[in-house]
Amino acid sequence: MLTTEMSSRFNNLEQMSVTAILEGINSEDMTVPLAVAKAIPQVEPLVTAIVKRMKQGGRLFYIGAGTSGRLGILDASECPPTFGVPHELVVGIIAGGDTAIRKAVEFAEDDAEQAVKDLAQFSLTDKDTVIGIAASGTTPYVIGGVTTLRKQGILTGCVTCNTGSPLAAAVEYPVEAEVGAEFLTGSTRMKAGTAQKLILNMISTTVMIQLGHVKGNKMVDMQLSNKKLISRAVKMVMTELAVDEETAKQLIKEKGSIRSAIESGKS
Repeated sequence: MLTTEMSSRFNNLEQMSVTAILEGINSEDMTVPLAVAKAIPQVEPLVTAIVKRMKQGGRLFYIGAGTSGRLGILDASECPPTFGVPHELVVGIIAGGDTAIRKAVEFAEDDAEQAVKDLAQFSLTDKDTVIGIAASGTTPYVIGGVTTLRKQGILTGCVTCNTGSPLAAAVEYPVEAEVGAEFLTGSTRMKAGTAQKLILNMISTTVMIQLGHVKGNKMVDMQLSNKKLISRAVKMVMTELAVDEETAKQLIKEKGSIRSAIESGKS
């Protein structure tokens, strides 16, 4: 049996108090970072391979169904505002299309050929990477996609929460974070989803740091799309250049970005 489908350590949930339910969920959640930590030796070579290809002009694609697909879209959608990269550099694809982001599309995950069709519009090359995301490691949409793409010379990886899965066997760089049974049996949006989110954060953030989109510990390429981010940008420039607030604001206004403001102030 898949560990993600194993029965919960807790029973008679409907008879538990609110406090007991919350504490039970929290106690299970605390095991997730430990499972992710064990997977770091698998994440490292995948990230290294992605960086190598992206430095040559490659892109990163996530494919998944349900919660896994949504997590891929979430991670991809945060890269442009956080790191100032084009929207087409990191792309999330979900089984069932955009409708499935908010509403489940019946049987979409069972089509083993659809992922390749969904990716056809992007004209993938051997510089690109596709990461299949599936808690169970058995989703046909994801397995079919990475299997075909690997044969075409595309670098493939996966993020799953079972060991020895068909998905892991289908890719070059499997990442397996075995989180065990869910508090609510089989509800992989919980621990498994959290583990996947943590790993995707690790992958995209490390890749972007390696590609030069971070200076020190600051997001110097982030998009200045609201007042909060503009305020953060001003503080970055003030700290980096040891200037007052008005000078920092003026530099950002003139140069159009944090990076350019800092570079011009140091020149």
